[in-house]
Amino acid sequence: MPYNPELVQFAIGLPIVVLISYLFALVMRRIFGARLSLPIAAATLTAVLGAAVGLFLAGWFFEDRGIWTLTTLLLALGGGFAFTLIASSLFAGLRRGSRDIDIDAMLAAGESDEVEFKETARWNVREQRKDGRMELVIAKTIAAFLNSGGGTVVIGANDDGDALGISRDLGTLRVPDVDRYELWLRDLLSTLLGRNAAALPHVRFLEAANGETLCVIVCPQSPRPVYLTHAKDGASTELWVRVGNSTRSFAVDEAVEYVARNWSGGAGRWRPRVPLRDEGGAHG
Repeated sequence: MPYNPELVQFAIGLPIVVLISYLFALVMRRIFGARLSLPIAAATLTAVLGAAVGLFLAGWFFEDRGIWTLTTLLLALGGGFAFTLIASSLFAGLRRGSRDIDIDAMLAAGESDEVEFKETARWNVREQRKDGRMELVIAKTIAAFLNSGGGTVVIGANDDGDALGISRDLGTLRVPDVDRYELWLRDLLSTLLGRNAAALPHVRFLEAANGETLCVIVCPQSPRPVYLTHAKDGASTELWVRVGNSTRSFAVDEAVEYVARNWSGGAGRWRPRVPLRDEGGAHG
């Protein structure tokens, strides 16, 4: 027999509580879907906290109740589930309250100079494989919106505005969930556009009417020019902008003129956008 049975029971019960809390977090993810902005890790910790509260109540109000008694277990499990449900509901409500994007209306309206649809961000639909070129296209489009007064990139929709979802992109991740997807996206933008530019876009995961989850990236106008640096050589930089409903790369002389015309002092505060002629550059 152990000298301190209570410590032994606690050592056995702790990993069980963490595992059950993780399962509660997965249940909340399934219930709330893309509306839940609470990460899995945070939801798990919330459930652990709720279980601790349940154990505290069992010890405070019930005499001679051990860890493995029915009352204690029910209070611990109930507390964990209740805390996770409340926290998930609050976060989902905050996201719903702060979301001013009608994704179905946006899809119906189609692409424009401020809206771009991308079917995937990592998966090559034609070749049926993961393709780094798709990632580069996403970075170019985001850079162009940041340099051109802002806009929105919708990942998971084709050119016709059909909601296809991001399941194919999620399948390329080790952990296929929206939290890891946003982490991958931020890392990609940090590498190609720089950390300051990567922090500017607002990333949302919204459900279309058909139930598919889309990644919506809202890009504000950048206070400074954003240059795309290719990861391979680290030296080649490009300035991408929006010209009408297309994404263009400017040559050196065009880039210098554009920066001088649109930012005070060449790299400071953004000025009102000057209409551009549809000339030069390459499509993105």
